[in-house]
Amino acid sequence: MALDKNMLDELILLAKFPDSSLYQGLKLHKDADPSLLAAADRLFEKGITNSRDGGYLTDLGHDLREHLDKLSLALK
Repeated sequence: MALDKNMLDELILLAKFPDSSLYQGLKLHKDADPSLLAAADRLFEKGITNSRDGGYLTDLGHDLREHLDKLSLALK
């Protein structure tokens, strides 16, 4: 499976979410990098976050964040 630019942007943004608490999220401002804003919108559309500008991870988002951590550890 090849990762395209959009997927990479989404993974980069997902990795920026805090993993230490369910009550912490992200807020992207309107002047943020356009690729991150687009990634945030796609994550929202996929049900991974609860807001188009970041927000909080949904249950699915927390699961994916946990898998991303494991993948990162395996590849180090």
